[in-house]
Amino acid sequence: MRSTPDKFDGDGDPLLAVSDLSIGYPTEHGEVAALRGVSLDVVRGECLGVVGESGSGKTQLLLATLGLLSGGAQARGSIRFRGQELLHRPARELDRVRGRHVAMVFQDPLTALNPYVRVGIQITEGLQAHQRISRADAKRRAVALLESLRMTDAAGRMRQYPHELSGGMRQRIVIAMALINEPDLLLADEPTTALDVTVQAQILSVFAQLRARTGTAILLVTHDLGVIARLADRVVVMYAGRVVEQADVQVLFERPMHPYTEGLILATPRLDEALPARLATISGTPPSASAPVTGCAFAARCRYRMPVCESSTPELLERDAGHWVACHRNS
Repeated sequence: MRSTPDKFDGDGDPLLAVSDLSIGYPTEHGEVAALRGVSLDVVRGECLGVVGESGSGKTQLLLATLGLLSGGAQARGSIRFRGQELLHRPARELDRVRGRHVAMVFQDPLTALNPYVRVGIQITEGLQAHQRISRADAKRRAVALLESLRMTDAAGRMRQYPHELSGGMRQRIVIAMALINEPDLLLADEPTTALDVTVQAQILSVFAQLRARTGTAILLVTHDLGVIARLADRVVVMYAGRVVEQADVQVLFERPMHPYTEGLILATPRLDEALPARLATISGTPPSASAPVTGCAFAARCRYRMPVCESSTPELLERDAGHWVACHRNS
């Protein structure tokens, strides 16, 4: 497990500050709540990991930051980048931020790539849109970036279409598109899911080098706690649209306070220990996003639940320095 640095690059002011963000989708059966009062911040040079089961709201957080929520979404709260509000900002103004200052690695490269355009053009068009650079220089930079991402025959791949590439290659193209402008903030949604372990390690190394060289901050969404342990400085754990725990990465792994976090860690296989006959699991399923939540959303699955958990929603409170948890057990 990597250690958390004592101090990040920059002055410590948040590069990204999310405050009380709620996102809902109206339906004929009522509102489907994707996020419920989420607050977090990321400073320059930091990697903040966000973990949680599918449906916990992780991707919605990233899409809201770039103004990419679907038209029916109702978002409340605040998302500030370098002190400027992004939520509900006009698309034309967001275009000056997207790609150049804030970039995103999308989870599904097939939906992120245009099937009718060669991947080389898709990588370089963002660079030429935001910077004064010739087509030849943009191509050279793109090839060098693909080579750093361990893409075989990088120059040749630039001439291919997405359908001619494997899933892992398409994922590296999407990563190159996000990194080409060396953004101040990288939003990474499961960036290594389609990659084998060796290539995954190489991609994480590229991310680490980018942070060290340019001070790029990373908001990393993943199901893989191994990736979090290697790259993240702090971790936010989300459940049913809420933040239930937040702490430095080493503290979180060594002393999780929320039962859900504890369950996620116990369910993760470790290479330094003998593999058990059966991995631990978290019984039950998350509550429906369309149903109102009374009390703690995790109560039905929690082995520590108490009567108060059924009736009162726990607040996210700082229990130790920098360690926040929403759980009645720690009250």
